[in-house]
Amino acid sequence: MTEHTHRHAHRRAGHHHGHGGHDHDDAGLAELLDLDAEVHGAYLHDLSGWLGRHAREQPRMVVDLGAGTGAGSLALAREFSSAEVIAVDRSAAMLARIQSSAREAGVAGRLRVVESDLDVGWPAVGAVDLAWASSSLHEVADPDRLLRDVHDALNPGGLLVVVEMDALPRFLPDDIGLGRPGLESRCHDALEKVNWNAHPDWRPHLEAAGFEIAEQRSFPADANPPQRRAARYARAYLGRVRGFLGEHLAADDLDALDRLLADEGPDSLSRRRDLTVRRNRTAWVARRFSASA
Repeated sequence: MTEHTHRHAHRRAGHHHGHGGHDHDDAGLAELLDLDAEVHGAYLHDLSGWLGRHAREQPRMVVDLGAGTGAGSLALAREFSSAEVIAVDRSAAMLARIQSSAREAGVAGRLRVVESDLDVGWPAVGAVDLAWASSSLHEVADPDRLLRDVHDALNPGGLLVVVEMDALPRFLPDDIGLGRPGLESRCHDALEKVNWNAHPDWRPHLEAAGFEIAEQRSFPADANPPQRRAARYARAYLGRVRGFLGEHLAADDLDALDRLLADEGPDSLSRRRDLTVRRNRTAWVARRFSASA
């Protein structure tokens, strides 16, 4: 599959985390991103704290690349209380949500937004002390070019953190009492065939761009949210999966998904009491070489 086809399939599925996609899909994607942040808020706190321990000095300028609805931007603003945070995204609707959230969180004075398509070029954000790219780097047409741009924009000793999902989220038991066992696994297999959320090991790409790797770490992000929230999250995610896999799943699996996604009915996700939320992420923190280090 070509890079262009990969990106097209991925964005049609809605997993651009604010950096790609289409305006008419923003509302549904924003809901999914907000639910993800609600359910996995502890992971963001742990990751931003880990990043803070790698910062040799308090950063003054932080940029969030492909910011989506801004969960990462807000976490960075909380972690680095004296820094200016710039949220970069190609979607004006997403950026408007970030501005609203920043006002509610009391950080609007330190968080500004820049509308920019990272496929077109590096945004005019000036010199940067810390750059953050969460589930967005694999969406860029030429990530190696973007990594070189980030490296050039960072001050000596500055940091870049790249975050990716290790695997797609899981919500359901193997046997859901509906159709054949293994529905979610078959969905994941179908998504893997079209490279949904596929990404490489970024270490060699980071090193080729001139970075030195400070640390690579896995962040388990299992959660046990209230069942109502788990059902909303599962419905938002599986609804996007259903919309994308209409041509890739057997008829009985599509029927099972439809029954799970129904507003009402005995098989609706809202009635289940066995939902869990399981997913892991990997983070790479890399530093621009400093001669004085």
